[in-house]
Amino acid sequence: MFRQLLDRMALPAGRAPLRALLARVPSRCAVCHAWPAQRLCADCLDRFAPAVPRCPTCALRTPQGGPCAACRRAPPPLDACVAAVDYAFPWSGCIAEFKFGGDPGWAAPLAAVMAAAVARTPGAPGLLDAADLVLPMPLADARLRERGFNQSLLLARRLAPDRCDARLLLRVRSTAPQHGLDRAARRTNLRGAFALADPARAAGRRVVLVDDVMTSGASVFGVAAVLRAAGAAHVAALVLARTPDD
Repeated sequence: MFRQLLDRMALPAGRAPLRALLARVPSRCAVCHAWPAQRLCADCLDRFAPAVPRCPTCALRTPQGGPCAACRRAPPPLDACVAAVDYAFPWSGCIAEFKFGGDPGWAAPLAAVMAAAVARTPGAPGLLDAADLVLPMPLADARLRERGFNQSLLLARRLAPDRCDARLLLRVRSTAPQHGLDRAARRTNLRGAFALADPARAAGRRVVLVDDVMTSGASVFGVAAVLRAAGAAHVAALVLARTPDD
């Protein structure tokens, strides 16, 4: 599709007017295939990205939007956690195209879904505006080479280009795949995997972590603990999709 071909074009940062023009070029909706539309049409967003009650510190769905049982038993090192959608149809497919299909053009529409979720989540509308630092979850070197880009970084740059820092948060140790591990094993697997290039930069700051998918929360919680140890004043997470259960 013409619009999707334009999304793949590498436009210099200084070409803002051209970027704005291309953002209005119509295409078929990637979900329902309606024409003309943006990559995600308004009807599909209404249908597949509704506001639902979630745990305020891990973003699992909860009946009334209060803390889930796991967070009541052991509060995570997050002040807030916002998820835009569940990791289910059609988002799992969109994310697969983004991450594994080599299509960075998904960054803009998916970041817009995340920003909309922030705006409608109780207590969270000012989350990004109040952040001093917006940090993408880092990829292991092997995965970065394989994909060619860090999808979390592309999302973070769309969400807060002036406060996104791609170099502060580091992944310093490769780990075994998290798939198939239980909650305790996931956290053990990631112990010591993350560090800050300059811990002093996080001291007293309000930080928002950005990731595409949150499963057990082990990765996000591990990074949040590192930021807490560095003296961060407030640590929140903003994720595109949350698995329905962990």
